[in-house]
Amino acid sequence: MTISVGVGGWTYEPWRDGTFYPVGLPEKSELEYASRALTAIEINATYYGRQKPQSWEKWAAAVPDGFVFSLKASQYTIRRKVLAEGGESIRKFLEQGFTALGDKLGPINWQFKDDKRFDREDFARFLDLIPDQKDGVALRHALEVRDESFRDTAFLDLAKGRNMAVVFADRADFPAIAEQTADFTYARLQQSREEETAGYPPAELDRWARQAREWASGGRDVFVFFISGAKHRNPAAALGLIERLA
Repeated sequence: MTISVGVGGWTYEPWRDGTFYPVGLPEKSELEYASRALTAIEINATYYGRQKPQSWEKWAAAVPDGFVFSLKASQYTIRRKVLAEGGESIRKFLEQGFTALGDKLGPINWQFKDDKRFDREDFARFLDLIPDQKDGVALRHALEVRDESFRDTAFLDLAKGRNMAVVFADRADFPAIAEQTADFTYARLQQSREEETAGYPPAELDRWARQAREWASGGRDVFVFFISGAKHRNPAAALGLIERLA
């Protein structure tokens, strides 16, 4: 069991003012720095396009053992009326070379549109297109749904049947589905505030630390990302949670 904590991406101009990165740190050193402070990063760039094979190899070499990257699946795989028609887009996404990360590869986050509603037949066919391994590397998948229609036992049963986690979203306008459907938990905490130096008040970070430990009980791996909200504050929030879990 591990609890991995991080943020979305590592390239963000406001983090360079000393809030996270030391002033003057070369941009080429930012991933190395971030991976020594945090224990995970969710890569957003994969949502918009394929990354070069050399990039995956470079990123894997830059971070220490025990650090993990999660990836957002390509928008072309999930931003469609009929999900089951995305087979070719899924194939292209899977073949970009991210298995070069090896044991530094965390879950893949399949993030659906805000207005995507649950259709059991289509969703079941879509999940059948997603493999459990690629190039001999085991793949873990998280399903981020944003419509209340997914608060359905049929959806939860589909996720359980494939050992896919339903993303727990801490955001007022998204459903917070807390059911555990896999042998890992994937949480995206999206309510950091600019007025809080650490993004969240101390009592809230204490609560998230307790929740992370509860999710991890029984040997479940846990991935917690501070995403969106007051992005400027998210590294401090992640560091605060890591400190509480130490």
